[in-house]
Amino acid sequence: METLADFIDIDVDILSIGLNPSPNSVLYGFPFATPQNRFWRALNQSKLVNKRYPPSVESIQALLLQEHIGFTDVVKRTTRSGSDLRVEDYRRWAPILRSTIDSVCPRIIWFHGKVAYRNFAQFGLGQMVGSIDWGEQKSSCAGAVIFISPNPSTANAAYSLAEITAWYDKLAIVRRRSANRRAL
Repeated sequence: METLADFIDIDVDILSIGLNPSPNSVLYGFPFATPQNRFWRALNQSKLVNKRYPPSVESIQALLLQEHIGFTDVVKRTTRSGSDLRVEDYRRWAPILRSTIDSVCPRIIWFHGKVAYRNFAQFGLGQMVGSIDWGEQKSSCAGAVIFISPNPSTANAAYSLAEITAWYDKLAIVRRRSANRRAL
């Protein structure tokens, strides 16, 4: 099976978790590679990073090594749409993601979308979750803060670029607060 490689290091502060890789991401070798995806524009307009990153493998590597943001997915099977995923995909891949989280020990686990989080919680943590709010969650995983922002895919038209960027700004605040706690 052809899929997108993880971009993870032991020094990850934030582990960015998408639902699954798109065909464009697999083709170009980096997450959020579909030109219409709003991830890169939201990231570059947010307070989460200090410089601009153009969509590329080199930028993903710089985000990992300089910004300490890693990238993976709940499911590694490539599909054109998240609606093409099956329960079997979550059963197979969510426990692998849980193992990855346990081995990397990020401070913050950042899910792109409620569908990604809900299915990880059910199939990776064995927890059924009810209503999910955006932002920092009350629960944690492996000692890490869980943060959920709207999926930046254009298929998620309910949220504007400005709204997605605002959630990335809130993640930046959580990151600073988390770093301050760790320093104490």
